[in-house]
Order: sequence, then C-alpha cells, then structure tokens
Amino acid sequence: MKMTLPNQLTILRIVLTPVFVGLMLLDSVNSRLIGIGVFTIASLTDLYDGYHARKYGEITRWGAFMDPLADKILITSAFLVFVAHGILELWMVLVVLARDVLVTIMRLYAELKDKPIVTSKSAKIKTLLQNVLAYLLLLLMLCSEQNLFGEAIANEAKKQLHAPAVGIAMLLLTIYTVYTGITYLVENWQTLRAVYLDARSSVNA
Repeated sequence: MKMTLPNQLTILRIVLTPVFVGLMLLDSVNSRLIGIGVFTIASLTDLYDGYHARKYGEITRWGAFMDPLADKILITSAFLVFVAHGILELWMVLVVLARDVLVTIMRLYAELKDKPIVTSKSAKIKTLLQNVLAYLLLLLMLCSEQNLFGEAIANEAKKQLHAPAVGIAMLLLTIYTVYTGITYLVENWQTLRAVYLDARSSVNA
C-alpha cells in the first residue's frame, strides 16, 4: 500500500469514527458538541482526499476500495448513535448495515481476484443522502441542548427529532439503500460471475 495523503486521510477517517461515537454517547453537552465537530472533520477528509487523489494522480487500488468503506463505517456508526438516542429504528440501520457488509465482501473478494469493482453512481448518491440525513439529525441533536439554545428551541428540536418525518425519511433511505445494492449486483454481474467461476475452478483444480 502506497501511503499517499488521500490514503492517510482515509485511515484518519476510520480512526476518528470510534472517537465520534464515544463522544456522542457521553452524557455531556460539551462532549456531544466536540463529537459533532469530529464527525464534521471526518466528513471533510472524505471530500478532500478524493479531490486530492484526482488532482495529483494519487488514485490507488487500496484507496479506491478503502475510501467508500471508510464512508460506510462512519455513516453506519452515526446511525447507530441515533438508535442509541432513540431517534432511529434499529431494524432500518441493520438493513443498511447488511447491505454494506454484503457489498464490501463482494468488492473485497473481487479485489483479491484482481478484478476490482468500481463504486456505482447510485451508491455515491446513497452515501450523499445518508450524509445529509446524518447532518440534519446531528444539527437537531445540537439544537436540543437547552444549555446552548434555550428551552424553546431545545423543545422544538426534540420534537422534530422524534417526528414521523424522520422515520419516513430513514425508511425511504433504507429502501433506496437496498435498491443500490441490487443495482450494484446488476451493474457488476459479469465481473462477479467471472470471479465466482474463477473461484470454483480453483476449488475443483
């Protein structure tokens, strides 16, 4: 693995994820405020590492695989934080997690067989939508801190956090996430089929 700046930022994003989770689970306004800051920094590394890799020609196979994986780890961790705070339903997050695990296993196996799979456009849109929802919920969590914004704003933010619209948004996102998984299989079917045939021939040899 070539330790380029984009790859370093990808590793940093993975390292920052448990820090973010730990801070968000602490019963402290300051810790949650710092946690949101950590999440923001981690998200910004995702924006910059892709830009830097393309601009300076530092795209590597390791980075192409690990960058979207780091995104999945960060976003799924944020959703699990929301579950812990009673904002999202666990089953929806588990469906998203199952899709990501399945796709990651397929991509990893294809990578090992020297037939890397490119992330689909629908998957990139899925990641963008997940980030938007995560930021909105984090913003509402921040506004729900009475010590920071006062009782009126805090109460309204808490109301919005548990409004039906949040559950509906997550349900639609879950459905779209499953759709991207199906699209992923369809778009890469020939590559996955070739990988499977190679694996079966190796076993029978």
